Amino acid sequence: MAGLDRFLFRPHHGMCFGFFRGKGYSSDFTENMGRIVSYLETHPDTVLTLTAGVDKVCEGCPNQVSGVCISADKVLRYDEAVLRACGLADGEEITYGQMRHLVKEKILDAGMRWQICGDCVWDDICSKGDKNE
Repeated sequence: MAGLDRFLFRPHHGMCFGFFRGKGYSSDFTENMGRIVSYLETHPDTVLTLTAGVDKVCEGCPNQVSGVCISADKVLRYDEAVLRACGLADGEEITYGQMRHLVKEKILDAGMRWQICGDCVWDDICSKGDKNE
């Protein structure tokens, strides 16, 4: 990851990162996500190209098969809701710091997290960390 200054990023992962606690679908997924979260938190000027498709985080996910998420409809709904709430568009470029700020202000602080992804398998982790619930 060192030296990486831009990459593809699913909008709903902007919400996941705020609640990440080292748990995930598999050890490969958890290690990959942990590395990415750590990198972006220390490099907030990294440019993200928002995509409603497989991104860097998905690379370690067992639900990603041949470049496609087996839960594509559900996660696409999450991505589209995050884009709408934050006033962003698929394909737009934004820094991680800007994305983190928008997600916090427009979704988390506004108490909208559950409306966007309350049916996620990881909701129990997020709901424990969400001050608005």
